[in-house]
Amino acid sequence: MREWIVIVSGIILMALAVLIGQARERSRAGRLAGLLQNVSGQMTGPIAFSSFAELPPPVARYFRHVLTDGQQCIKRAKIRQAGLLRTGTRSSSWLSFTADQLIAPAAPGFVWNARVVMPLATHIRVLDSYTAGVGTGRVSLLSAFAVASESDLPELNSGALHRYLAEAVWYPTALLPQSGVRWTPIDDGAALATLTDRGTTVSLEFRFNSAGEVTGVYSPGRFGNFDGEYRQAAWEGYMRNYEVQSGMRVPAYGEVGWYDAGTWQAVWKGDLVDVQYEFAP
Repeated sequence: MREWIVIVSGIILMALAVLIGQARERSRAGRLAGLLQNVSGQMTGPIAFSSFAELPPPVARYFRHVLTDGQQCIKRAKIRQAGLLRTGTRSSSWLSFTADQLIAPAAPGFVWNARVVMPLATHIRVLDSYTAGVGTGRVSLLSAFAVASESDLPELNSGALHRYLAEAVWYPTALLPQSGVRWTPIDDGAALATLTDRGTTVSLEFRFNSAGEVTGVYSPGRFGNFDGEYRQAAWEGYMRNYEVQSGMRVPAYGEVGWYDAGTWQAVWKGDLVDVQYEFAP
């Protein structure tokens, strides 16, 4: 009888620890989201197609294709995703995930909150963010117990800003020059986008098809964490299946990966499940 009491007491204590830990992690995610919700900066608008004359031709075609002349800029976006990811280019295990992401282009910044399914009916919570120039990454078992956490490293800040810029195809007014992006021509199907925020500068090559859609982004040296240390490596993403959302065209599918020994290896594949936009007044 005493043994059963000990076992039951242990189960109760463990369940309580999980609940407390989950509440703590939810609070952390809420604080990060609050930083973006309270951004006072505002995007300028309305958008005028006549202002695209000085942009590289593929960039101007892109904006005319995905935006509406006279529309307002995106103030905030809420995105829901579902897909597969793996921990590295040489891992054979793909894990399913669902994620909610909040983006505030005026910041600029994002909070990505994902639930990743693990074996034995467990899961991990992955919380990635870029707020006020600071990149963070946090992984917690059962959404309760932190197993990895990093914040405000120069390499992490750079990698997070790279991600924000690449994912701007889901909130395309953030790619406008008035949002701080500088465009440099490459050729008729590509242009270089450069963004600086709080002392961190990143650049990505955007590639366009003849319809005016972004089909890929590329960096020869994005910072990533490989075997416990940060280094730069070639990184590339692909987008397709454009759909109309709130009068704008955005890709419904994307995948990104790193080059390993000269070969591109996908590490993330995701579908756009839902998206909601709040536009600047």
